[in-house]
Amino acid sequence: MAKWTAFPYDNADYSHSAAALKKHWARLHAGDAEPLPKEAAVLEAWALFHAGEFRKAADAGLKAGGAGLTVANKAQSIYANYLEKSEKTKLELFQEVAERAEAQAAAEPKNANAHYFMAYALGRYSQGISVAKALAQGLGSKVKGALETTIQLSPKHADAHIALGAFHAEVIDKVGKLLGRTQGADTATGLKMFQTALKLNPTSAIAMVEYANGLVMLEGDKKMKEATRLYEQAAACEPLDAMERLDVEMAKAELED
Repeated sequence: MAKWTAFPYDNADYSHSAAALKKHWARLHAGDAEPLPKEAAVLEAWALFHAGEFRKAADAGLKAGGAGLTVANKAQSIYANYLEKSEKTKLELFQEVAERAEAQAAAEPKNANAHYFMAYALGRYSQGISVAKALAQGLGSKVKGALETTIQLSPKHADAHIALGAFHAEVIDKVGKLLGRTQGADTATGLKMFQTALKLNPTSAIAMVEYANGLVMLEGDKKMKEATRLYEQAAACEPLDAMERLDVEMAKAELED
């Protein structure tokens, strides 16, 4: 596998001991609702993830197996989304996660994050190849179905609500409201998903950023002021780990554009 780009910021504040990680677990995992792992090896993999050691976290998660697969899938997905510079490698990393998570979901059908990371990876892959092309390949219904299953299994999964809101927004933005309906996408549901995500995880920068993007896609330029306010709130968030830092930096970049 190609060399992974290192996390580009100081991660001293994000390096948690096992005890500190347990203490901050609920806040750090308000997005993915992942339960605190029982195995020390899995907890160690999560510590690497939160510190921005994405490659090490993915390797440690795969080595641990079981619940460690979720760490591996998240580490690889977040790395691919934010830090991988090669488009080809990025798509390959997402495909790998999607396949691994799909196998995990088949083996553990009640594992919410197995369904979620399959959907996340496929969703990002779809954006990479173009949403219209992905819809033609039937990936849209697969993503939507996996996210709905995630929410069914884990109703407080804020990230799944964000991703489902983004699904509705992306589809309507690319193919229009009428054709979007044939893919099961509609504006009201999309907006409701974003709002629910922010209620579940009110300090989430990524929820604010995706909601801002979704508002503009679904409602047009008339929502630009509200979207800018959400970007500003996201940029002012205090990150607790490496992933949140990447979310905050993305919000700052959006404001500069």
